[in-house]
Amino acid sequence: MPAPVPPTSGEEFSRAGVQRYAQQWAAAMARLGFVPMSGAETERLLAVHAVRLAQALLAEPFSADPADDVGRELVGAHLTDPAMLDWSVRALGAGFANAVLPEQPDSPAVRHRIARLQGGLAAGFARALRELTFSQQERISRSAWQARDETEQALRDSEARFRAVFSGAALGIGIADTSGRIIDLNQVFAEMLGYAVTELRDRQVTEFCHPEDVGPLAELYQELVEGKREAARVEKRYRRKDGSVVWTDLALSLIRHDDGRPRFVVAMVEDITQRYELQQRLRFQALHDPLTGLPNRTLFFDRLAAVFADGKPTDRVGLCFLDLDGFKAINDSLGHDLGDRLLVVVAQRLAASVSARGHLVARMGGDEFVILVERSDGPDEVVDVAKAALSTVAEPVQVGDQQLEVSASIGLVEGPLADTCPTDLMKAADATLYWAKADGRGRWAVYDAERGARDNARAGLAAVLPAALERGEFTVDYQPIVALTDGSLRAVEALVRWRHPELGLLGPDQFIGLAEETGLIIRLGRWVLHQACAYGSRWRREFPDTRLVVSVNLAVRQANDPGVVDMVAEVLRDTGFPAELLQLEITESAVMATGGEPVRSLRRLAALGVRLAIDDFGTGYSNLAYLRRLPIHSLKLAAPFVEGIRSGDALALVDERIVDALVRLAHALGLSVTAEAVETARQADRLRALNCDTGQGLFYGAPVAAEGITARLRETAPGRAG
Repeated sequence: MPAPVPPTSGEEFSRAGVQRYAQQWAAAMARLGFVPMSGAETERLLAVHAVRLAQALLAEPFSADPADDVGRELVGAHLTDPAMLDWSVRALGAGFANAVLPEQPDSPAVRHRIARLQGGLAAGFARALRELTFSQQERISRSAWQARDETEQALRDSEARFRAVFSGAALGIGIADTSGRIIDLNQVFAEMLGYAVTELRDRQVTEFCHPEDVGPLAELYQELVEGKREAARVEKRYRRKDGSVVWTDLALSLIRHDDGRPRFVVAMVEDITQRYELQQRLRFQALHDPLTGLPNRTLFFDRLAAVFADGKPTDRVGLCFLDLDGFKAINDSLGHDLGDRLLVVVAQRLAASVSARGHLVARMGGDEFVILVERSDGPDEVVDVAKAALSTVAEPVQVGDQQLEVSASIGLVEGPLADTCPTDLMKAADATLYWAKADGRGRWAVYDAERGARDNARAGLAAVLPAALERGEFTVDYQPIVALTDGSLRAVEALVRWRHPELGLLGPDQFIGLAEETGLIIRLGRWVLHQACAYGSRWRREFPDTRLVVSVNLAVRQANDPGVVDMVAEVLRDTGFPAELLQLEITESAVMATGGEPVRSLRRLAALGVRLAIDDFGTGYSNLAYLRRLPIHSLKLAAPFVEGIRSGDALALVDERIVDALVRLAHALGLSVTAEAVETARQADRLRALNCDTGQGLFYGAPVAAEGITARLRETAPGRAG
């Protein structure tokens, strides 16, 4: 009968899954090593541990301590074979979550907790095994010292008892004179090194030491002989007769003559090779990516920190941050398994190409890799590394029956250690990678401090934009739009400004793009529209005969917003401003959409009675058929065309002909035309001669506060005295 799962209250895991996992666990233990219990007893014990692990996986707050306890109790149950630990750790990572949480989807949080439980189980096992070993060694050591004391006290009468302990000890025991010559050793020590006892007597201890440990061991031995220390304990490597290496826990004690002179040194040696290899495997797993085998981000940051800690300020460091182009599309279309295999190939190629130059290649996660160039010779060396990496990644990859061609983008940073720190270096590399992606795929970009500063400044502005709107730091100015025939004021364009508390007055070109990127343009645009319509209503009440049109810019993201029509209607209703006096300016990129929300929104806005104008006409990708089909009322000529007719040279004549053609086209479609950036009388005269309807620019007035427009209306209002 299978062992029952111990009942728990409020459990959220599968009891049946825990039962099956415990059965598999017990079967593996019986297969891998000696189990001092019956199968049923083993299964009951492991079922308890499986429940504890499942509870720990679900616990809030999470702790890996229960896994540590499970590892200890495995040792306490004498399930100490390294293969048993290896199976337990692997099974915990490979199938435990699926077994006990079948209804819960896989997630990074679950995988993270599983990894923590693996580490806790292995750590608890290792500590308990070490404590058990030390305890056994201590008991043996006490026996040896007791035998020594009894031997000294009873002289030759205790020799037999000492020899029994010496020969029958579970640890290796060796005795050497003060010069390091082996006097005697037990069978365990001899077998540990692969020799017969007779082969080792009268030979120097250093003959069997690992070459790297000879110097330190000789120094330690000398300190014992000179009386600088009475005992020492270290981990040392020895060479076996077959050339293999054995790791040992070595305890040395100095034995003196009655007069205090050094007599010989007793060594007690425990073979810890398996434990050491387990520790090395666990360390490798902690510092390397399980998919590609490359160093992971933990090892990379350790190395990077060491570069700064150990290097001189004048030493240089380089960093290449690599990201595969379009990897998400490969994953989504061909599957994660193929994507993983592609990553393995890319990792192998990078390691072969870059690691051969002595540089560290690490996988940061996903499809991101980083190359660390320690003590670089300058930017050219790092550029060469980047080029080599791009070249090796660009070679076609055969994965199964798929041949893939991939590219990568690299952001690289290089400079002296004194000018940066690990955090800033990574930020700069990440920003530069973004630049490389933005400039086009399959290329590298070098970090530019000035561009980085501008990006940081933009990021800083973006971060405080929402609070600035809440604090009322934005204001709206209005620029006159006049009739070219008589100079009368026909409309005003609302232009938002930011009165930044530190940077002063900022124009829209410095923050509108950020507002679009962050989505704040929806709130900010509504606020600007409300301000403009509110002042429009005031002007209409005070100057009813003027019928002044208020023109407000509508950003692309606003045009794409499904709620834009309802928002405009609500603002018109709240402010009482007539729809026919509101003009919304939209760029060609929004108007010329091939379909979807922007086009539908334009028709619904026109149905409200709102005027629509295309801003900066002639600079985008104009589709003239849209001008005929969409409810557009006006075109605003792009400033470069108007600026071009300031002079009387040949180029001015070309620009004048372009303006003439655009005006004729607009009038043929029944659209009015406004010329932007009118700054001189010559421009105004030529535009008037070309039958342009209205003009806007410094020649007719700079943007001013609403009060300035009010004053101008009063000056020109009918019946004004004087």
